Amino acid sequence: MGKEKNPRRVAENEAMAKLRMLRTSPRKLNLVAAMIRGKKVDRALTDLTFSKKRIAQDVKKCLQSAIANAENNHNLDVDELIVAEAWVGKNLVMKRGRPRARGRFGRIEKPFSELTIKVRQIEEQA
Repeated sequence: MGKEKNPRRVAENEAMAKLRMLRTSPRKLNLVAAMIRGKKVDRALTDLTFSKKRIAQDVKKCLQSAIANAENNHNLDVDELIVAEAWVGKNLVMKRGRPRARGRFGRIEKPFSELTIKVRQIEEQA
């Protein structure tokens, strides 16, 4: 008498991966996420590989994780995957500071963000 299996959080033809504590602001990360939304995964991987943005390599790792989840855990065909959704959320903000003139204190905020990528299998149109 074991526990029942948890229901899936995504549809049968979808898989997702989540990356937390990325050391960049959500605004900057969203620029890279917008670059891959709606594209086929091989095209998105190519775009991320040749992007000049520093955070693009971490986004590429998350996308590769979502592809691996789709292939290994959900038996989806990698050649028919697209990036269905890629969204960015806020995480913690480290507060640091710098002494300024006349005894004041300049506040420096170091934001973190999180990224969720969802891939979906689509059938090829003949």
